[in-house]
Amino acid sequence: METAAETAAIIVAAGRGTRAGGGYPKQWRDVAARPVARWTLEAFAPLCPIVLVIHPEDRAIAESVAEGLPVTLVEGAADRAGSVRAGLDALAGNPPAKVLIHDVARPCVSRATIEAVLAALDTAPGAAPALTVTDALWTGAEAQVTGTQDRTGLYRAQTPQGFRYAEIRAAHAAHPGGAADDVEVARAAGLSVIIVPGEERNLKITGPEDFQRAASYLTNPMQETTMDIRLGNGYDVHRFGPGDHVVLCGVKVPHPRGLQGHSDADVGMHAVTDALYGALAEGDIGRHFPPSDPQWKGAASEIFLRHAVELASSKGYTISNVDVTLVCEQPKIGPHAEAMMAEMGRIMGLATDRVSVKATTSERLGFTGREEGIAAIATATLVKP
Repeated sequence: METAAETAAIIVAAGRGTRAGGGYPKQWRDVAARPVARWTLEAFAPLCPIVLVIHPEDRAIAESVAEGLPVTLVEGAADRAGSVRAGLDALAGNPPAKVLIHDVARPCVSRATIEAVLAALDTAPGAAPALTVTDALWTGAEAQVTGTQDRTGLYRAQTPQGFRYAEIRAAHAAHPGGAADDVEVARAAGLSVIIVPGEERNLKITGPEDFQRAASYLTNPMQETTMDIRLGNGYDVHRFGPGDHVVLCGVKVPHPRGLQGHSDADVGMHAVTDALYGALAEGDIGRHFPPSDPQWKGAASEIFLRHAVELASSKGYTISNVDVTLVCEQPKIGPHAEAMMAEMGRIMGLATDRVSVKATTSERLGFTGREEGIAAIATATLVKP
């Protein structure tokens, strides 16, 4: 790579992967008639140059698999952390602003997930996809259950894990070793890491049975007829009251009056949240966060939206896009629309071109026309392969 790019990807492929069977490393075995590594490389190639970290014995096959793609081969180390450091060092001559670190054995990663991680790096030094743990958790010994584990706040980590290049390179250089992944390295260096919604399809090939699962995601001839597409709509209203600003789609907008509500009265975010719940047939915000419960008084609406996003992810759905229209005479939404789209995208793990925020008036008719309050209408699309 002769010139630095805004983003680069490091694909870690130096492992031996023998648990998957087949007699040689899983990354070079075929899934759906092509090597695992080829699928993975092609997922990133349209977006950025790639450093493929390999075992020294695999150079010939790696060159063949990577042919025609923007890939630089680098020899790795005895452990994953060492291989990542080798990849980071290979970029040092022309360092990118952002770097994505991905396991080669996750060939089904979607472009939406990759873009969500990159978008999150605009506001944080680290970001990674994950799925909430929804199953009951046990401890066990000698094939017997010995206890249970609270799953609250637990996530199943995925890749790509994205970082600002200079900061993650420094974090790896300072780390003593033994980290489970790059997020652990980053956090040990004091870097914050944002969680973006992961996808069930972004599985890691580990055992022989995973090849069949991966193949079904990569090349399902019936995908168009079996894809589950859900649409939901949401509608919300809040009246004006005392205050000096309103919060709309996560952005504080100066205004002579505030909006009244049990939470922060973010009418736009509430409508989008209800649209997501509606697409899932999960009711509305009131079902999940009852206004009769005092703990939600004054709560940030981001809490509600994140819950809806995580619920969709736990059910295997990806958010394709959301669209919200704010109905009001004042304040003017246009000057703040881009900031609103960026904030909503950050919370939902979506690129801004998948989030629409717009406004209209009611031609001075009705309660919005009389400037008694603001209404919002939202639509959300969920997709499950």
